[in-house]
Amino acid sequence: MSNSVFIITIDGPTASGKGTLASKIAAKMGFDYMDTGALYRGVAKTALDQGLDPSIADDAIKAAKLLHKQYDLSLQDDPAIRTEAVSKGASEVAAVQAVRDILLDLQKNFSKHGQTDEACVGVVMEGRDIGTVICPDADVKFFIDANADVRAKRRFKQLHDKGVDADYDEILKQLHIRDGRDIGRSIAPTVPADNAVILETSKMDAKQVLETALKIIVSKYTPQY
Repeated sequence: MSNSVFIITIDGPTASGKGTLASKIAAKMGFDYMDTGALYRGVAKTALDQGLDPSIADDAIKAAKLLHKQYDLSLQDDPAIRTEAVSKGASEVAAVQAVRDILLDLQKNFSKHGQTDEACVGVVMEGRDIGTVICPDADVKFFIDANADVRAKRRFKQLHDKGVDADYDEILKQLHIRDGRDIGRSIAPTVPADNAVILETSKMDAKQVLETALKIIVSKYTPQY
């Protein structure tokens, strides 16, 4: 293994199913879990709450510094960071290198120690550049993808189930915009790591994706006693 903590990275575009997969793997394996996208969503929400503009680099940096001071892992369970306005802002702030630098140590520290410094045997981290930038030496890397229509439907259902008002056509439009921004940016683009296992999930349900991923993980993981 790359270090004493077994690291699983799960990258992919918006609504590809990577979050569902990551949380289920963490539960099955007894690993700690971080949704790194929640960090950028948190920055965007902080900016909006403070009357700042996420699309302006200086405002994004101010918001990132504020979030860093008060960050708690429970942020990833806050439904307020899943709105379309925050999603749009998250993609904008993620394109600012200084924002990424501010959030880097939070992610690196989690990859080494998990939620606490004690008894962490493994971590699952999901995002867009975890296998390529944050944890290039991870033990198992996945890249999860699906076509845009499928992903838009998944995001619409996710928001609807959380009681968040959403418009499918607007979700699809914004998804295309975010895909272009995230894949095309020069800073940590959303692309598969060279040694990532690519799972195309358009025609797979969550159970099938989980079973496929777990087989790969179990083949590489030896518990440390």
